[in-house]
Order: sequence, then structure tokens, then C-alpha cells
Amino acid sequence: QVPLVESGGGLVQPGGSLRLSCAASRRIFSMYAISWYRQSPGKQRELVAGITPGGDTNYADSVKGRFAISRDNVQNTVNLQMNSLRPEDAAVYYCGVKIGVRDYWGQGTQVTVSS
Repeated sequence: QVPLVESGGGLVQPGGSLRLSCAASRRIFSMYAISWYRQSPGKQRELVAGITPGGDTNYADSVKGRFAISRDNVQNTVNLQMNSLRPEDAAVYYCGVKIGVRDYWGQGTQVTVSS
């Protein structure tokens, strides 16, 4: 019902950068906050950053100052610029939206940080 499509993952060296994009419908982007989450094997999915339709943002402490989330309402995308990547940032990154108590997720995009 709420398809989300992530792109932009890849393999980077520590200290490198990636830019992830999440595409959704105009309705979803206009009405709901969109967030980036990540999940590593054996770990619970965790919030990385979120942005509201009004542009308010929040970040996990671990990525503050390194990641930046933004909206492009022309393309209906939420982007996550990731700089100064660390090995612990490696995960599958998902964009998601919470509507009521239900979470909707994309397929995810793999981010690998390795020398």
C-alpha cells in the first residue's frame, strides 16, 4: 500500500561518503514523516534520521554532524547524505514511514564500509 524504494547504497572506504535516496508517493511525502533506518545482522532496526513534511529533522546521536537528511518534494524523495562513514555504519538502510502503529518499509539498500 505504501511502496518505498531506496537507492544509492554501495561499498565505500572508511571516511568516504554515500548519498541514499528514498522515493515514495507524493501523498506520503506530503502527509507523513519519512525516516531512514538501518539494520545490521543481529541488531534491531534503528532510527538513523527522520524528516517531517515541514522539514524538521532529527538524527541518531551516532550520526549527528556526519549525516544530513533532506527532502526533494519535486521528485518525492528523501535523501540521506552520509559523510565520514565508519565501519559501524555498515548496514542495510531502509526508508520507512509510520502510519498509526504500522511501519512501511522499502526493500533496503546495502551500505558496506570497509577498507
